[in-house]
Amino acid sequence: MEAKRFITKKCKRYNIPGHAHELTFSCYNNRRFLLSERACQWLIESIERARTKHNFSLWAFVFMPDHVHLLINPTDEEYSISNILKDIKTDTARKAVKYLKENKPSGLSQLCTGQKYRKYRFWQKGGGYDRNITKEDTLRHSVQYVHDNPVRKALVDEPNKWYFSSYNCWMNGVDEPIRIDKETWPLF
Repeated sequence: MEAKRFITKKCKRYNIPGHAHELTFSCYNNRRFLLSERACQWLIESIERARTKHNFSLWAFVFMPDHVHLLINPTDEEYSISNILKDIKTDTARKAVKYLKENKPSGLSQLCTGQKYRKYRFWQKGGGYDRNITKEDTLRHSVQYVHDNPVRKALVDEPNKWYFSSYNCWMNGVDEPIRIDKETWPLF
């Protein structure tokens, strides 16, 4: 009997100074973990911690029920998108697992992988989607795409009605739920 062989597709990342990155990553099995305000708050804290540690500008974001879009611009000459994502995702996942273990053990079943190595997952395995952006039109389109996501998914009829988005930061000067870095935005 021939042993099964698994092919793992490795995501190629281009960590090029001056490039912005449109990042997308999903919840485990496309579960709607980010409908929880608590989980969104953990994600906010993780992004803030990673922004300080990895020195990047946050230009746009939206937390959808089952995935996240971020538009970031690393400001150091040398950086690693993989490490940025790892820090954001790991920190959030640890908080979720810890909370469920202490407060709602039955909820762990939603995160259960059935594996011995990694018993629980909050995020889908892998690095998600990463697109390098260098053109002004692409930057504008990316921000619009991020902000329109809740409307496209019929969660709201206008982007300003989705709280976990940078739309109101850009359009109404509201620095919540996360401050965006308008001062580094190149297109004013």
